[in-house]
Amino acid sequence: MKSVIGLAVGRGTGAEVAAVFERVLARLAQLHAVDIEVVRSPRTYHSYASLRAEGGSDRVRELTREDAEHYEGFCRAQADSGVPVIFRTAINAQSLYLVRQRLQAVKVDLIATGGGSLLLVRDEAQGFYTGENQHSPGLVTRTMTFSREITEKVISYALRRARQEWPDGEVGQVVMAYKFHLLDGALDTWVAESAGRHGVDIRLFQPDTVNRNLIEHGPSARTVIVAGNEWADIMHVVLLDRFGSERQENCCTENVYLHPDLAGLVEYQTVHGSADALEGRDTVNPVATVRAAAAIAERHAGCTGAVRAVEQALESVVKRGVLTPDAGGRNSTTEVVEALLDALEPDGPDGPPAAGATRVSGS
Repeated sequence: MKSVIGLAVGRGTGAEVAAVFERVLARLAQLHAVDIEVVRSPRTYHSYASLRAEGGSDRVRELTREDAEHYEGFCRAQADSGVPVIFRTAINAQSLYLVRQRLQAVKVDLIATGGGSLLLVRDEAQGFYTGENQHSPGLVTRTMTFSREITEKVISYALRRARQEWPDGEVGQVVMAYKFHLLDGALDTWVAESAGRHGVDIRLFQPDTVNRNLIEHGPSARTVIVAGNEWADIMHVVLLDRFGSERQENCCTENVYLHPDLAGLVEYQTVHGSADALEGRDTVNPVATVRAAAAIAERHAGCTGAVRAVEQALESVVKRGVLTPDAGGRNSTTEVVEALLDALEPDGPDGPPAAGATRVSGS
């Protein structure tokens, strides 16, 4: 049975990152004797740096809208075709957040800690990162919304996901980090109503209170944090570094679209951005992309054990000191990927099975 995976590529190092993704995915497909088709969006989406090179604010706004409309259409088309997952390289934030607002996205990361695990669910569907800009001379006015409906969707998803991650049903605590004092008591009411419907205790805190509690005590076992994206965008990297023992350059993350038209379409991305300054230099760290390819292959393409195999290969590569400059090494992206693919070689003289393949097509 063929698995189909979407691919969307942005400017900056997007083409290099996409090439890494396709190489690793093809290798995993070969090793597991599965058939994977990659459907690539025909548009190369702008990074912020590439947008600024196109002209002034009016041109940036025009291209931002075009990118957002095209990517939303690509996501909808993949969902309509039954494609369950897309890998996307970094693109301009305003284009991306217009899509996330319209398609009601959350970003999800399960962070292993010394005492257990922390499930972070970032609310990307509403709040201060969403909305439209209105320009007048010397002034930009940004308007955004919060709603009871979206708040309930985000909480419901977070609780469902927690039950999936911890199937015995035990959750340590559910915390929400929002600047709720700015919303005239409305968010307090919606959260209390949702907690009552779900029969759980949900504690709504200001972001600085959540920060203080995390710094002083760390997360308790099986903590769920549902967060406004303004706080989570800053703290995601801190949580990875402090509690997950990982640099953002090594991490991928998952976005889930909650709009009913998209049937739970999942999108993977690296945590790092477009890294335009590294474009064409073959030095972008490939580890996050490699991990995204492994997660997609295992969860959506039938490659059982791919995540563990890739982690073992990465460990071998790191022990040999094959690293890109940002990680303290002297190797190129290509050299790191080649070393990883070599480490994924199966044991035995017969080599890998030949039945699996990946095919790339446009969309």
